[in-house]
Amino acid sequence: MIAQVIVFLVIIQFIIGLLFSFNVVSPRNEFLMQVYNSINALLEPLLRPIRKILPSTGAIDFSPLVLILAINALIIVLNSAA
Repeated sequence: MIAQVIVFLVIIQFIIGLLFSFNVVSPRNEFLMQVYNSINALLEPLLRPIRKILPSTGAIDFSPLVLILAINALIIVLNSAA
């Protein structure tokens, strides 16, 4: 259940980041900025090691995708072991 919550938070962080990037929502929106910063603070310890391993791709950050794939692989392994 914790793994699914982490995946959900990664997806929310990605969507809010897209909304900010494409100026759908202003980064001056205090509520969304606080939500984004809170989720970022929770996920940064998980994403930082992945970012160190992955090569730099410029503006595109693939570390959330790698984290989601790793968590889903872990869920599959744990379900098959149980």
